[in-house]
Amino acid sequence: MLLLKKEESNTRQTHGAAVWRPVVMLPEYCFPVSENACENGRCVRRRNSMASVTLKNVKKIYPFNGDDAKKKKKKKGEETTEKKVNLQITDKGVVAVQEFSLDIKDKEFIVLVGPSGCGKSTTLRMIAGLEEISEGELYIGDRLVNDVAPKDRDIAMVFQNYALYPHMTVYENMAFALKLRHAPKDEIDKKVKEAAEILDITQYLGRKPKALSGGQRQRVAIGRAIVRDPQVMLMDEPLSNLDAKLRNQMRAELIKLRERINTTFIYVTHDQTEAMTLGDRIVIMKDGFIQQIGTPQEVFNHPYNLFVATFIGTPQMNMFENAKLIKVDGKYAVQLDNQTVVLSDEKQAKLAANNVAEQDVVLGVRPEHIELTAGGIEGKVDVSEMMGSTVHLHVTSMGRDVVLVVSTMNMTGAEVAALSSGSTVHFSFPGQVCHIFSKETGINLEA
Repeated sequence: MLLLKKEESNTRQTHGAAVWRPVVMLPEYCFPVSENACENGRCVRRRNSMASVTLKNVKKIYPFNGDDAKKKKKKKGEETTEKKVNLQITDKGVVAVQEFSLDIKDKEFIVLVGPSGCGKSTTLRMIAGLEEISEGELYIGDRLVNDVAPKDRDIAMVFQNYALYPHMTVYENMAFALKLRHAPKDEIDKKVKEAAEILDITQYLGRKPKALSGGQRQRVAIGRAIVRDPQVMLMDEPLSNLDAKLRNQMRAELIKLRERINTTFIYVTHDQTEAMTLGDRIVIMKDGFIQQIGTPQEVFNHPYNLFVATFIGTPQMNMFENAKLIKVDGKYAVQLDNQTVVLSDEKQAKLAANNVAEQDVVLGVRPEHIELTAGGIEGKVDVSEMMGSTVHLHVTSMGRDVVLVVSTMNMTGAEVAALSSGSTVHFSFPGQVCHIFSKETGINLEA
């Protein structure tokens, strides 16, 4: 009887379809608690719940279909794994994500970035519950959610293709999730109008998606997500379908939005510019493996390996494979062509701590860190690209292509004109901007 009374206290009788049925009255903690306030005339949403996300050795394996399984069935004496299309293939299937471990703090903005096929969207879909986790554990807050349905994870997702209902108005699109929850009408109206004000789309609430531009549709998709007060906001390449100008504008809007909505963001992109400008930390992925995790500045200044070094930064870092790491008067220096450059004190200390010996290395120097100097390494200009305040020079030097970014701020018109195709230039670089990578492993020798 005690158990029956407890159940009765959590249910009520409701009419519908000529039958009586019990309706579960969910306890208050099942719904996110939020407090809204206004700052400088603008609505700001504040959350009271913690929304950390923890992934522990998460792995995703796509099993073979029937025909593939027969082909891949292991025979006696054969290897159990092989490499194909850069992803590991085992007797269980194709491994799309490998041992992914990451602690995301409450209200942190994390960006997963990498080339197509690296596993970033698969990782996001596992967090959302749209993909089953093959191995490992996923926690949202302190709750293990491996087997929790997507609708019960208290997350919201913004897709690349907007996924708006074409027959509904903007208001109806944004209110739809709340209507499914049977939220009171006044609460729905309040939340939709708050989100519309935050996103500056109040004037479009009566329109249908076909009457909106790409940027306006994306704002509606974001608004539909934030009215739910999710613990975690997931974004899967939301700006990919926009043109360059609109993408820059929406990127700035996302930065403003992040400051006004206190929730945890996990953002997927292949665009390293988005990663550098939006993220508190960046997770760089390749072939299912995490390559490096760090702040944008850490990743830019201290790339862990050759892949990260060339992936982050536009134009990408120049790599000189004919360089040598030597010691001059007890100090580390790099030797390239006719230049011997002594490294900075910070780099000296790191190399000494790792007990790095003299060896052939891959030297990395970013285009913007190369200087035109008399008596430097000689090169012939193949292409000169005027970019306004800078000139991008594609130079052939030492039998390879080298890119230089030269500032024109302190140059005369005649000096800029002299940097035309076919001209000869000389360049060098200071010791503090050199990145030294192992020829064997590709790993930064300072790491």
